[in-house]
Amino acid sequence: MNTLETLQNILVEDFRVSRDGVTPLAELRSLGIDSLDVLDLLFKIEDAYGITIKDDTPTDLVTIGDVVTYIDRLLLYRAADAPPRAPSAAQAAGPPG
Repeated sequence: MNTLETLQNILVEDFRVSRDGVTPLAELRSLGIDSLDVLDLLFKIEDAYGITIKDDTPTDLVTIGDVVTYIDRLLLYRAADAPPRAPSAAQAAGPPG
């Protein structure tokens, strides 16, 4: 199961979001996910992946794609045994291009 599918499952099961609406370009706000829900979502991501998000909640997670990129970056850091500081979504996405 890839990151998007895992995130879809979390959002469908725990946040009652329609699976069809959970696409990479979908905005969290349009799915009814507010800032408190994002915090709860991050806790569920920690549980699903066995990771710990040590920094403050990122404030630049706007779309499902942003969240997927953020999770993938966290997993990359864990796999590389990098410092525990989690990147912001903007850092995870890299330079605009």
